[in-house]
Amino acid sequence: MAAPINFYGYNFRGRFLFGLYQCSKQKNLHLSVSGYKRTIYTSMKLYDREMYWNDKFQTDEAKFDKILIANRGEIACRVINTCRRLGIKTVAVHSAADALAVHTRMADESVCIGPAPTSESYLRMDKILKAVQDSGAQAVHPGYGFLSENTVFAARLKEIGVSFVGPNSEAIHAMGDKIESKRIAAKAGVNMIPGYDGAIKDADHCVQLANNIGYPVMIKASAGGGGKGMRIAHNDEEARIAFRLSQQEAKASFGDDRMLIEKFIENPRHIEIQVLCDKHGNSLWLNERECSIQRRNQKVIEEAPSVFLDPETRKAMGEQACRLAKAVGYDSAGTVEFLVDRNKNFYFLEMNTRLQVEHPITEMITGVDIVHQMLRVAHGHKLLHQQADIPVDGWALECRVYAEDPFKNFGMPSIGRLSRYVEPTHLPNTRCDSGIMEGSEISIYYDPMICKLVTYGKDRSHALDTMVVALDSYVIKGVTHNIPLLRDILTEERFIKGDISTNYLPEVYPDGFKGKQLNLRESQELTALACAVYLKDQQRSRTFINQRRIPVTESKKNTWSLNTLINKVRIQAQVTKKQEGFKVVIAGDVFEVKGNLSFTSPLMDITLNGEQRLLQINQRRGGGKYDLRFHGTVYPVTVLDDLAYQLNEHMLEKKVVDTSTLVMAPMPGMLRSVSTAPGDTVAEHQEVCVLEAMKMQNSLVSAKAGKVKKVYFKTGDTVNEGDVIVELE
Repeated sequence: MAAPINFYGYNFRGRFLFGLYQCSKQKNLHLSVSGYKRTIYTSMKLYDREMYWNDKFQTDEAKFDKILIANRGEIACRVINTCRRLGIKTVAVHSAADALAVHTRMADESVCIGPAPTSESYLRMDKILKAVQDSGAQAVHPGYGFLSENTVFAARLKEIGVSFVGPNSEAIHAMGDKIESKRIAAKAGVNMIPGYDGAIKDADHCVQLANNIGYPVMIKASAGGGGKGMRIAHNDEEARIAFRLSQQEAKASFGDDRMLIEKFIENPRHIEIQVLCDKHGNSLWLNERECSIQRRNQKVIEEAPSVFLDPETRKAMGEQACRLAKAVGYDSAGTVEFLVDRNKNFYFLEMNTRLQVEHPITEMITGVDIVHQMLRVAHGHKLLHQQADIPVDGWALECRVYAEDPFKNFGMPSIGRLSRYVEPTHLPNTRCDSGIMEGSEISIYYDPMICKLVTYGKDRSHALDTMVVALDSYVIKGVTHNIPLLRDILTEERFIKGDISTNYLPEVYPDGFKGKQLNLRESQELTALACAVYLKDQQRSRTFINQRRIPVTESKKNTWSLNTLINKVRIQAQVTKKQEGFKVVIAGDVFEVKGNLSFTSPLMDITLNGEQRLLQINQRRGGGKYDLRFHGTVYPVTVLDDLAYQLNEHMLEKKVVDTSTLVMAPMPGMLRSVSTAPGDTVAEHQEVCVLEAMKMQNSLVSAKAGKVKKVYFKTGDTVNEGDVIVELE
């Protein structure tokens, strides 16, 4: 049984406490908050291992009474969870679009700060400061993004006597400016990447510097992070384009368009060190996280620890990270990011002066509640941990589940409402940090993250196995999501071996992600499962009409000859009804199908020849047509009897429409610029417009040379996925 945990004078058993949180999510408990009833949700779920088994504090130490969270979504929910555990009241701020969001419901109080666009709400410092004063909050936790690394915001809070749950504004300024941070890091003796010590003046200057440094180069924003305002260039033309688009992204995302340039280290690993410092000169490094699986410089899968580092390299990186933090008087949680080459040489990349998205995996292997320690430090308490107290206990993985289409450039944003949503929190050692629920809307205004899915294991193999089952068990309907890609990566040979780099995705999927390619055995397994689902549906439709039971006319029939079409490939099957399921024979191979074949459940836990298989029915299209999610990927499957198959052979195939004369929006977004007009002549692959989606700039080009016939939208217009923007003659 878990040992009791003392939370500021109150004894709880951690498993029981988080069990209550789990119930409040699953049962939607109505609790009295501030004098009225409100439905309470939580995104922090129960799992087998105690979450914060190594979190140190003194039971009699002072704490904040109320804090305001200047953020939204899953990170706001994450902070609220720790505050609940500590008995600290919380204030949520929200846009009009987030009035019914989960973080708004979870907090004790909530304040609307403006319309949906971030520039009019979550980035409005004046409105958030007013909410702080009106609510009487003693501290503000900024989460990540938005104002989390804004030096002016941190300074303004200090002026009005409110604590900023993050580093001091001087440290944010020093490390938030990548140009200045590199100078400080070099002076502190941290390993550096070759580059230019200053800001790029213009595109011509960028090309000149790139040639001096030597291609390839990385062009990136001096302020900000999160993969925005970053591009790689291999020649002069790419350098000019990368400078322009990255500068536009930086201006839109961070309000700062200064750019820097450095040598691009090819095929490196992205490994970062979590640091924790107090206001008394104490510092710790909480081991490393490997974040090498990226697309467009944005992390997709992270793990802790890294399979690549040895104890000596880990120690050297940790000591350099703490040395840098001390050099700027750092006093909160922060992350020092490094690029590591194949010889374990590591180079300083940047320091993120905030809580990182992927912090949960560090919490899992160290047992430290990083948010709690940030609150303690902000209140002025000393760190109670020593470096020797920080273990590497087990292995943790994090998959960022996004509302995006992985078949389009490894992930183009998707919008919509979650019509069905079930997190896999029933699985042991699984944690879901989310800020959404069934019915939530994923909009063009905010980051498309659905959830941070985290699994823990005694070693990497166990954590991987749990993650695969968790992804297969995750039910998300209403938006396109990236689970097919995540699941395929986790079962790919190179990833399993740990042979990864930041160039992993283009190397493993050189032609883009096409979904899991089923081998013969897997196709037969899917056929057997599809036949069982089809026959169960047929039995149900013949048994009930308008909810009134009628005799089954074919009750004695227990054998069928069926045909399945998977990717237009026919597989024949002979099916026999058994007492506990179906026996399916395919090309002499026998498959025994047993288990849950419920019509209403989207997730079916089935045994196939005694082995567990998870199958999801994404959609029933009628006529034996299904969209089945198997091994993460959705496959259109058609099940037909012999007569139906023979008739189907005479059906005409749908003609493929030629879209080479059309420039269409690959995702919803806003047109940042339109550079053509009717009558203009464009060359093949010439840029015709720039589409901004989730603060990312996407250059759309013509597929062929031609004359512009019509332009359907103008700069500033909002477009939906598939909208025709420019048409050629």
